[in-house]
Amino acid sequence: MAITLVNPAGLPEIDVYRQVSVASGTQLVFVAGQVAWDADGATIGEGDLAAQVEQCYVNVGTALAAAGATFADVAKLNVHVVDWTPDKMPVLLEGIARASARRGVTPAAPATLLGVAALDVPEHLVEVEATAVVD
Repeated sequence: MAITLVNPAGLPEIDVYRQVSVASGTQLVFVAGQVAWDADGATIGEGDLAAQVEQCYVNVGTALAAAGATFADVAKLNVHVVDWTPDKMPVLLEGIARASARRGVTPAAPATLLGVAALDVPEHLVEVEATAVVD
């Protein structure tokens, strides 16, 4: 495997991700920010943050697979959430858990969560982008 995830001593352990990823692979995979679209471009879960998070992570998994990668190869995730407030964390985590169950994996790469004013269209509440490394 090209990615080793680490929680170094001296940094807090976060349940949903690791603090550091070490890449030893040779090919970089950059996945564009994925929103809650299905294969036909219809928005899934309008107004439902958990459903949109789930669809975003499923879409990231689909994009990774097209490049010969999986969530185990992800070195970094960026998550952009419209009008983010900390009280939305349980709903965000619910969406990740649902996507993890659907995909049979638990994304644990280092992640950055960013609150944003808006995304591409008003219906989209979240966007997830990934960088992966494969051998």
